[in-house]
Amino acid sequence: MIRLYRAGETHAEASDVLPGWTLPADVLWIDLVRPTREEETVVEAALGLGLPTPEEMAELEASSRLYRQNGAVFLIADLMHHGDEDLPALAPTTFVITDGPLVTIRYVDPKPFSMLDDRLEREPALCRSGHEVFLTLMEAVIDRLSDVLSGNAAHVEAVSSHVFTQTKTVGFDRLITKLGRAHMANARIEQSLSGLARIFAFLGPDDRFEKDVEIREHLRSLGRDASSLIVHAQAVAASINFQLSAALGLINIEQSSIIKIFSVASVCFLPPTLIASIYGMNFERMPELSEPWGYPAAIAAMVAAAVLPLLWFRGKGWL
Repeated sequence: MIRLYRAGETHAEASDVLPGWTLPADVLWIDLVRPTREEETVVEAALGLGLPTPEEMAELEASSRLYRQNGAVFLIADLMHHGDEDLPALAPTTFVITDGPLVTIRYVDPKPFSMLDDRLEREPALCRSGHEVFLTLMEAVIDRLSDVLSGNAAHVEAVSSHVFTQTKTVGFDRLITKLGRAHMANARIEQSLSGLARIFAFLGPDDRFEKDVEIREHLRSLGRDASSLIVHAQAVAASINFQLSAALGLINIEQSSIIKIFSVASVCFLPPTLIASIYGMNFERMPELSEPWGYPAAIAAMVAAAVLPLLWFRGKGWL
C-alpha cells in the first residue's frame, strides 16, 4: 500500500499508483506500507531512485544502513513495534530524504506513524517540507521510545521491591524471568536509540538540514534526546544486572540455609543412631540389656546426644 501526504492535508491517504504515475508537486510524504514489487517500481520510476529491498534493509553494517545515492540520503533504522507488550520487537524501516518528499518503507506498523497522523490531523500546517515531516516523525519515534523505556524502568522498579522483600514467599524463578525479559526489552530499546543517534550524526553536515537554522536546531535537539535516553537505558540495564545478581545471591543464601538445616539434622541424629546401632547388635555380654534401667538409660543417652549438639550450635551462633 502507498500512502501520500499532501501539503495542507489533515491526513495521509492511500493511493493507487499505476505504471507511468507521476509524482504530484504538493506531496510531502510517500509512505510505502508492505509495498509490492510493482508499487516499488512505480515509485522508483517517479523519483528516479532505487529503493532498498527487505533483504538490504536487514543488513546490519552501518555502511549499508546510512548512505547517499543520486542526491538522496538513505537511512535504515530499527524501529520498535508492539511496545506495549512485555517484549517489544524491532523491525527495519527505511527513510529516504530527497529534495522533495520524504519516502518511508516499512513492513510493520510502529506507533509513531499513527502518532504523526494524529498530530498532522490536529495541525495541518505543521510540516511544510519533507525534511520537516522527517523531523516530526523522528520526534514521535523518540517520544515513543521514551515512553516504552519509562514503562520498562517502572516495571524493573516493581520487580526490585519483590526481590528485596522481607517475606519468604518470593518466587525467584518468576522474578528472574521478568528481569530477563526486561533486560531483553531494554537492549532492544537501546539498539533502536543507538541507530537513531547514528542517523542524527550522519545528517548533521547535510546541506538540507544545515542551511535552515530552525531545522538544524531541531535535528541537534533530537540527537541530544537520543543520547540522554541511551544513558537512561544504560542505567536501567545496570539496575537489571544488579537485581539479577542480587536475586541469584539470595537464591544461594536460601539454598545454603536449606543445606544447613539438613546438615544440623544429620549431626543431631548421628549420635542417637550410633547408640541405637550399638544396642541393636544383641551381643550376649551386654550387661545393660538385662538391667531394668538399661532401656531408659539408652533413650536418655540418645536424647542427650541429639540435644547437646543443638545447644552447642546455638552457643556458636550457627542457628
